[in-house]
Amino acid sequence: MRDYAQYCPVAIASSVIAERWTPLIIRELVLGGRRFNEIDRGLPGISRTLLKQRLDHLERKGVVERVELGHGRGHEYQLTPAGRDLEGVIMAVGEWAVRWMFTEPVPREVDPVTLTWWMSRRLVWDEIPSGRIVVQFDYRGVDTAPTRIWIVLDRGESSVCTDPPGFDSDVVVNTDAVALMRVFSGITSYVAATTEGTISVSGPPRLTRALPRWFAWSPFAPAVRRLLAEPDTEDITGTPTSD
Repeated sequence: MRDYAQYCPVAIASSVIAERWTPLIIRELVLGGRRFNEIDRGLPGISRTLLKQRLDHLERKGVVERVELGHGRGHEYQLTPAGRDLEGVIMAVGEWAVRWMFTEPVPREVDPVTLTWWMSRRLVWDEIPSGRIVVQFDYRGVDTAPTRIWIVLDRGESSVCTDPPGFDSDVVVNTDAVALMRVFSGITSYVAATTEGTISVSGPPRLTRALPRWFAWSPFAPAVRRLLAEPDTEDITGTPTSD
């Protein structure tokens, strides 16, 4: 990326992080992505070639470092101290968007696979029972065909499967991607969604009751909830929250 030839901190920072896809790549790294495929999975729409170019750019700028794993296991990407310092920047940008530009999700913005992948990285392991647990997500199609995806939780690790994982499902979540995104993003609560019937869950009661505690939901959910709780403002659907 060409620099702006301006002696200005904003120009310098923009030459590092403001190119298309780069802030989202940093978001994936901040949220725990390490391997190339992990980062790629959270970014539907980017080509693998462009992702590699952007990661190389961030490495040259000292934001990311490539760490060899040894024993033929390839490498992973880690944020340097400069990169970790960008977490506050990414959170501030997201919270600004919540405050001024956030809207209701629509089907074209919510990919079921990506949403499930994000959820798999926002787990509260202390709340998850020991042993292997398979959570099956049956997404009703809105503008697309129905989609079935699994999260396999086992000994502190999670895997997202788009093909049957070979284990029986312990919990089945039936929903559409927008309805689940509304819960994930903090627009509505899990309890409200299950009460309304936009999300239904089946399985052993001890697991279905505990399920919402297994997920930390979006890191921006608190900002959304604060916004919706403010008096004399419009919520993100355009409806006044108070008279």
